Amino acid sequence: MTDDVAAARAAAEEESAFSHPPVDPDATASYGDHPDQVIDFYAPRGAGTTGPAVLAPLVVVLHGGAWRAPYDRRHISPFADFLARRGFAVASVEYRRGGTETGAGDQPVAGRWPDTFDDVAAALDALPGLVREALPQADPRRTVLTGHSAGGHLALWAAARHVLPAGAPWRTDGPAPLRGVVALAPIADFAVSVKLDVCGGAVRQLLGGEDAFADRQPYADPALLLPTGIATTLVQGRTDLDVPQAVAESYAEAAAKAGEVVGLTLLEDVGHFPLIDPAADACAVVAEEIAQLAW
Repeated sequence: MTDDVAAARAAAEEESAFSHPPVDPDATASYGDHPDQVIDFYAPRGAGTTGPAVLAPLVVVLHGGAWRAPYDRRHISPFADFLARRGFAVASVEYRRGGTETGAGDQPVAGRWPDTFDDVAAALDALPGLVREALPQADPRRTVLTGHSAGGHLALWAAARHVLPAGAPWRTDGPAPLRGVVALAPIADFAVSVKLDVCGGAVRQLLGGEDAFADRQPYADPALLLPTGIATTLVQGRTDLDVPQAVAESYAEAAAKAGEVVGLTLLEDVGHFPLIDPAADACAVVAEEIAQLAW
């Protein structure tokens, strides 16, 4: 496949994923005072998902967008609705991203240190209480964490808080009570991502720039936070131009060296966005990977 053909195909996949209108949640709750510190909840729907005795597995969704401000949870709301229509209870987490200033290539700067990480940690800590109030149909004992691209990074990171360096403000005493993690085209290995210039320098920006990168990487890079002891599967398109396959493979290799088996599902002729596009076959594969851990 020529570069032009691959780029055109990737553009068509992105257009399809973003063509779905945002889906309003059934409820929204705040986990902090900032406008971005909110979680949208989608109740399970479909056959067999109604009635007080029926509790559905909970899927926590972390959206992508290179940790940049223009990309919020609205773009992944059709995916959240897709999961709800498959019988899952869904919590879609918003978090603070980069500000309005621009970096290389005139793109918005990616992420805020430490705010982005503060928010994800706070959201996950607050979630059990918020779920009881906003989504009583959910069974928090069967929780799967998923995320796409930058959200895949945050999902892997959130599942590794118990192995953060001592003194890290987000460190927990033990592993999160998760059935597992399904990370979709995740920015899972910072060294490889920087080498490949994933998302136009977003990884370095997330950690505050070149001068801060080395000091902060041990606190933020999932490939350095292993083993987690939590069942983890990566789903990756082989033709992904945004977060190439090599990033997921490097994380899986790092996990193996740490004595942990991480599943890696590689999808032929699939790029970056079909994983969260309800119109794409790849999205059904993602739902099945989540179901294998949740049910």
